[in-house]
Parts: sequence; structure tokens; C-alpha cells
Amino acid sequence: MDSPREPAPAGCLLLLVAVQIAYPLTDGSARDVVTVAVVLASAGTALIHAAVTRGLRYAAGFGVIVSGIGLVAEAVGTATGFPFGAYEYAVGRLGPALFDVPLMVPLAWTGGIYPIWVVAGILCRTAAARIAATSAGAVGWDLFLDPQMVADGQWWWADSDSGLPGLAAIPWTNYLGWFLVAGLIAGALTVWDRAAPPTRRVGVPVLMFLWTWLGSALAHAVFLGLPYSAAYGGVALGLLGVPLLVRTVRTGLGRNDVPGGDAAGPVAWRR
Repeated sequence: MDSPREPAPAGCLLLLVAVQIAYPLTDGSARDVVTVAVVLASAGTALIHAAVTRGLRYAAGFGVIVSGIGLVAEAVGTATGFPFGAYEYAVGRLGPALFDVPLMVPLAWTGGIYPIWVVAGILCRTAAARIAATSAGAVGWDLFLDPQMVADGQWWWADSDSGLPGLAAIPWTNYLGWFLVAGLIAGALTVWDRAAPPTRRVGVPVLMFLWTWLGSALAHAVFLGLPYSAAYGGVALGLLGVPLLVRTVRTGLGRNDVPGGDAAGPVAWRR
């Protein structure tokens, strides 16, 4: 039976789209406010969808795992330079901080990882493949995120001349760090996923993923003046996005499109 709360994840997704559209239309302190709103809407969409479809306990655990590991990784990173390279955050622009890490940052990990985790589960048949796909997808997402935030002055690296062509200000070690941390998160989520039955309602996170992938590529290329991150992020996140689109066009989301699909019955694109 459908819950009366079913529209909530879709409403959060619409809010996320609206505030992300507002981002290139602002600057200065107004853009900082919009950045915080994007993080809150992203994490809210993820956690509300998880709570509605898999239960409040599962959603709380998901948030604690992803934001917790994200915070530890960021705190270690800012203190030691491992695993992302030596970097630091601007002071006071994204609200309160803990261990020199704005609290919006680990919350952003939750909002960013959730749709990638769900899509990786649709595409992959084994836990190991899902972990690897989640790690690769997280790197793809970061190829949008870090160039955008560096251009806005939210954070920066000590080594600003050893990155990818066109993105020299972000060292290549950052992407290796993202792959490793996302793999650790995905490994923990593999265990936590046993806490609740798999959901058949994956439409919102799938649309969230597609918006992140295609919307970010368009925004970076046309509105933010970041053509290199548009290309890198578009290709890297497309490693999941293209198979997702092909699978959807050919077969839709069917019986085996999420881990545990055989036990859960037919899977449909529902909120």
C-alpha cells in the first residue's frame, strides 16, 4: 500500500533542482546561501527517499555511515593531506565546522553518494562490482564538484599545478582519494543494506542521478564557464549513466534491477 508520505521524496527532488538552477544566477554571499541550500536539499532528498522506501532506521544508518566516514576522511585530509592531497577550506562560508571541516561537507557526501549507490545497485549483479561502480561514480561526481567549488573559492589545494589538463588546480591524488574513500563507504553500505528489504521504488534516486550527470554537464559547459569539468565529469559519470539509459530504453527496470530483486518481486520506477 502506498504511504501518504510518498510525494515527499519527489518534492525534495524538485526543490533540489530549483536551488541548483539558482546557483549560477547568484554570486558572493548569496551564492554561499544557495550552496548550503543545495547540500541540504540533496541530503534531504536522499534520506527522505531512503526513509520512505526502506524505513527510518535504514535511512538513519545510511546517513551516519556516509556522513561519518566522509567527516573522518575530510578531517584526516585537512590535517595530514591524506588521501586527497593537502588542502583547506575557506573559513565561515558554509556554516559551522568541526575539525576545520564545514559540516555541510560530510552532509554533501550523503546526498551525492545515495543516487550513485542506487544506480550501481541497478547495474551490478555482485557486491564487489557495486562497490567498484560506486567508487567510480563518486569520482565522476567529484569531477563536477571540486572544480566548481575551487572556482568559487570554497576550498583549494597547496599543490595547484599537477592536475588533469584544464584542471591543474586539483591534484590527481584527490581523485584517487575519492575512489578509496567511496570504496570504503560502499563496503560499509554493502553490510548495512542487509538491515532492510530492497526497495522497488527507485525512480527518485535514478532521476536525481540523471539530473546530477546531465544537468551538471550542461551547467558547467554553458553557465559556469567550466568546459573541462563538464567534459571530464560527463564522461566519468557517464560510465554509469550510459548503461543506465541503455538498460532503461531496452528493458525498463525489471525483476532483477536491484540487489535482492528476485526476492522482492518486480521492480518498477516509482517514487
